[in-house]
Amino acid sequence: MEAGILRRLVVPLNPPRCRFTSRRRSIRASLNPQGGYQGPKPKREWVADWVSANDGVVRSLPIYVGGVSLLAVLFNRTISGIAPVADASSSQSRADLLTLGLAVTNILNGLVWLSIRPKSISVVNPDGVECRRIYHNLPASVISELLWAWESLSDVTCCRSLVVIYDGICILQIGFADVSDSNGGEPMAVDANKLMKGSLYNGVAKSGSQSYLANLSLYPGKSELPFLPSNTQAVILQPLGDKGIAIVGGDTIRGFTTSDQAWITLIGEKLDATLAKVVNTMSLTVEEKS
Repeated sequence: MEAGILRRLVVPLNPPRCRFTSRRRSIRASLNPQGGYQGPKPKREWVADWVSANDGVVRSLPIYVGGVSLLAVLFNRTISGIAPVADASSSQSRADLLTLGLAVTNILNGLVWLSIRPKSISVVNPDGVECRRIYHNLPASVISELLWAWESLSDVTCCRSLVVIYDGICILQIGFADVSDSNGGEPMAVDANKLMKGSLYNGVAKSGSQSYLANLSLYPGKSELPFLPSNTQAVILQPLGDKGIAIVGGDTIRGFTTSDQAWITLIGEKLDATLAKVVNTMSLTVEEKS
């Protein structure tokens, strides 16, 4: 009998394992034969859309509310039979005074909203001439990479001017440039030595990070960039290692987004690696010839 009890208490060495299956949530999205999107759609902010579409009405709303409140208090004071002179001992007079203060505050707030409006930001046409200057001693592969950088920036960002200076040499000046009065209407050339002595270049070289001048007209250092069109709206100064800088001029105030700045940083690192090899090769060639 004890043996039978022991048999029942024996636990198998390899008990069967229970499989737990988890249900995965899936979102189905597909295109119907007519090309329409079928699947989850983003929610629309109806209030925000209405406010942006009726900006003038929303800014004037406090004036309307304050004016109606003021008229309502005066009308209530007239028909209630209370003396027109405010009496501090009357609760009705104290409530009317408080309401009048709130109504006047609403009217003043509406006037402030109407007087302060955000300045509209628009794209401007660069006031200059187009130029295309490339340093003549560069290999074809480097020129191709420089042109790729220019095309990629001008196609997807608000970039309208690009200047690349490396090892004291203006490697590239492309896009729009200011007009040189002393040169018969030709594009103004970049004085690399003068630029590298300025505060803009030294600040970027010292920090080693990108500098974004979102509204160029507000910066006194604009005078250090005379080769850019006079109405250039924004500028990005991208260091190229410790030997150069890329100057990207845009046609819109705050036109370069965060992703644009990151993209320009990556392009700067790529150009730095390419130009560093070229400069080292050119210096070795000069030493061998000497």
